[in-house]
Amino acid sequence: MTATVTTPRTTGLDASTPASSFARHRTGVVLVGTLALLILGAFLIGGGTWPESLTVDLTGPLGNVSDWIIDNRDTHPLFLYFFGHISNAVVLSVRGVYLVLLAAGWAGVTAAAGLIAWRVAGVRLALTAVAAFILCALLGMWVPTMQTLALMGVAVLASVILGAVLGLAAGLSDRVFRSLRPVLDTMQVMPAFAYLLPVVLVFGIGVPAAVLATVVYAAPPMARLTALGLRDADAGVMEAAASLGATGRQRLLTARLPLARKELLLGLNQTIMMALSMAVIASVIGAGGLGDRVYQALASVDVGAALAAGIPIVLLAVVLDRVTAAAGHRIGTAPQAGPARYGWVVVLAGTVVAAVVARLAAKPTWPDAWTVGIAEPVNEAVGWMTDHLYSGVPVIGGTADWAAHFTTWILDPVRDGLQWLPWWALLLLVAVLAMVIGTWRTTLTAVLAMAAIGVLGVWDPALNTLSQVLAGVTVTLVIGFAVGIAASRSERVERLLRPVLDVFQTMPQFVYLIPVVALFGVGRAPAVAAAVIYALPAVVRITTQGMNSVDPVVMESSRSLGATGMQQLRKVQLPLARPALLLAVNQGVVLVLAVVVIGGLVGGGALGYDVVFGLAQGDLATGLVAGAAIVCLGLMLDRVTQPTQRRTEKGA
Repeated sequence: MTATVTTPRTTGLDASTPASSFARHRTGVVLVGTLALLILGAFLIGGGTWPESLTVDLTGPLGNVSDWIIDNRDTHPLFLYFFGHISNAVVLSVRGVYLVLLAAGWAGVTAAAGLIAWRVAGVRLALTAVAAFILCALLGMWVPTMQTLALMGVAVLASVILGAVLGLAAGLSDRVFRSLRPVLDTMQVMPAFAYLLPVVLVFGIGVPAAVLATVVYAAPPMARLTALGLRDADAGVMEAAASLGATGRQRLLTARLPLARKELLLGLNQTIMMALSMAVIASVIGAGGLGDRVYQALASVDVGAALAAGIPIVLLAVVLDRVTAAAGHRIGTAPQAGPARYGWVVVLAGTVVAAVVARLAAKPTWPDAWTVGIAEPVNEAVGWMTDHLYSGVPVIGGTADWAAHFTTWILDPVRDGLQWLPWWALLLLVAVLAMVIGTWRTTLTAVLAMAAIGVLGVWDPALNTLSQVLAGVTVTLVIGFAVGIAASRSERVERLLRPVLDVFQTMPQFVYLIPVVALFGVGRAPAVAAAVIYALPAVVRITTQGMNSVDPVVMESSRSLGATGMQQLRKVQLPLARPALLLAVNQGVVLVLAVVVIGGLVGGGALGYDVVFGLAQGDLATGLVAGAAIVCLGLMLDRVTQPTQRRTEKGA
């Protein structure tokens, strides 16, 4: 039997077979074939941008859909008995949570936050939670914070339920997993501004549209990570459970879900972060709260006001992140004995007592006399930086000069080069990259996604956006890899970076645009700069985690063989951390693309401007076509930057 198995394997790996020869020389064969096709195409097809004869005009059909929705929104049964009930349920849920928060008052909410953190993670996190909520009040943002907390609480709950259901189905069924992946890709890559427009058309401006847009944006991480955790469950444990006679439901509840605990908690964490990052974008369609304050500050380029409203969003994200992480570590531990068993009773009693005492003291809301204004000093600091750094700095020049040089030397050549390439040559280039890094399926997906952009009639704007993304990703990866490697090699650096990364990762995207515009002016360079700042924390975190996850035994073995630190880095850590580094590249692309699109608000132009223009004018055709093109662009970039599992294992 052993001989039977061994013989085919030996034959399959024989260097003399055509298949293995092609596999070994795959890249060379692809490059030679590409060169031949380029020469042939130059003679047969010529150059030029995407031909207009191959485009499809969707203005008419999408305009008719928009008109039908507007005409029937108040009379059609679909809106009255389906969407209407959803809207009412969302409004009642958010209003109920908000009224409970107001009834508890600042003292009750702060006490509840501190006591829950104490019950879950101990005194240190409890003090952090109390300090965070008090700081929100000190900044004069208590009422907006409660509005945001109510809306985000309902949105996160709905996102977790939807994501868990989709992830459960995808984790248990290969067919559902394959079918769901492009849907999740679309939900995650589609810019928020693009699907705000159809949501507003159906539900109107207000809380329901804001909550549902947040759910669409925040549910995919929960679905992806739930499916990942269920599918990666230890096969030995599952086989043991099956051999003991456990039913499918019992295996799910007693084996799969407990084994997927880390992924589920990470999904919850990412859902909370993404929901809070939507707080500002949702304010465009009437969400109110902290996001509305940030959006108003962006309109007036008021950095101080934006920071005063952005800090509470960061504080909420940090506290919720720490509490959910601590709660996850406690799952599966033995129940506490003694008085600690009654911890939740203490939480409830303490909250009620604090709320009652505050009402008896006639201070259910935070007094205005206790607030501290930071807008004016922040604006003075930004003004000083603008006056002294914007231009006229000796030798190095000002930030405006840097932005102009970056645009002239990098953004313009990349954009002009992409637009100079014949459309068929660019498709061929995408096919080559996808083929080298993936399979024929990923190649076909990437090429079709790129071709769809041309069919939609937005070829040149898409290449403009692509040039900004490529420049932003390059800068992000250079800085992110360097910082991530430094953090992995020094615990002190990692500890110092953690709070900084927390702040940068949870700060709303819009907040980055304001100081960037103040320092760099308006244009494509500020949009790229904001995208780099937003994407950098994720790249640094993933790089650090991947480098730290390298087997210590392997590191010790290389050290015992006399390898220097640089040799260990180049020969051991980087090759073994390759999957994590590739994931960092992929996430960098997605995050940079997301902010480059929002950069349309500050002169980024291209597809981002079309999406924002479509939302502002209620133009469904312009907004959705540009949004669909961004999805195709993101799908193409995902396929050419994320190798298949087979290739990753082969490279490792």
